[in-house]
Amino acid sequence: MRLTFHQLRLLLAVSREGGVSRAAQRLHLAQPTLSAQLRQLADQVGLALFERVGRRLHLTAAGEAVVDTALRIEQELESLDETLAQLRGDVVGRLRLAVVSTAETFIPRLLGDFRRERPAVEVSLVVLNRDAVIRRLADNRDDLYIMSRPPDAPPVVATPFLANPLVVIAAANHPLAARAAVPIAALEEEEFVLREPGSGTRQAAEHFFAGRGLALRPRLELGSNEAVKQAVAGGLGLSLLSAYALAHAVDEDIAVLRVEDTPVQTHWQVVHPSGKRLTPLADAFLRFLQERAPELNRAAQARLAAARH
Repeated sequence: MRLTFHQLRLLLAVSREGGVSRAAQRLHLAQPTLSAQLRQLADQVGLALFERVGRRLHLTAAGEAVVDTALRIEQELESLDETLAQLRGDVVGRLRLAVVSTAETFIPRLLGDFRRERPAVEVSLVVLNRDAVIRRLADNRDDLYIMSRPPDAPPVVATPFLANPLVVIAAANHPLAARAAVPIAALEEEEFVLREPGSGTRQAAEHFFAGRGLALRPRLELGSNEAVKQAVAGGLGLSLLSAYALAHAVDEDIAVLRVEDTPVQTHWQVVHPSGKRLTPLADAFLRFLQERAPELNRAAQARLAAARH
């Protein structure tokens, strides 16, 4: 069996686009030409690579095996290209990142700074909830992943690089907002607006309460930090959120409470699958994040001070 990388790239395109027509458009090929290439590939493999369910193509077990190999080859070739570029003194390549939604408040700006230093670098950034980021990590679809709570599985390497303080927020007119100090026990009587189950912030809130023998009383579960803040501002409950989820100019309708044992100290972490060899570009971005961390920490502390003023 002699498969060519050109054939494998065609298969990857169809897998990613979910159909021959869209893949052909993306590749600027005539659909009959792409279909013929796929039939030839299936003939060489000796097994069907796709099956149609409804209007969408789905990979067979054989198709998944070939696509997995094609992805590894694609990543190895990209890594080779970046290594050779580094040896030539160039800084080029594509950096693929997947980050949890709270990190969207600072990662895009950092990526902009990183690219200004390395204008030949291309960046692919996806912002998703924690479960979706973990699925991408399990599929090894990106170079690096940024989250506050790495998963237990699959095995990963996690590098903390930045403090991620979690604070208790309330509507500005909430009775607790006027208090100079709020005992933790006072929170047990309050209802909370929380992120969805499985999110890092939700897990941190549950751990914080359980560690102090208190019951957490969820009132609402929402899928974004902005929705949580709006609900809190509307008086629907308190919340525990990352300081990075607060606007640079803190909303006048939200107060950060001075609750004992808070902020809850967690960290942003750069994660990749255990055993994965980082490309030179991914390694350079990791070092860049570590270098910028002190500046970001100072900005977060200033934001908290302004919120509690």
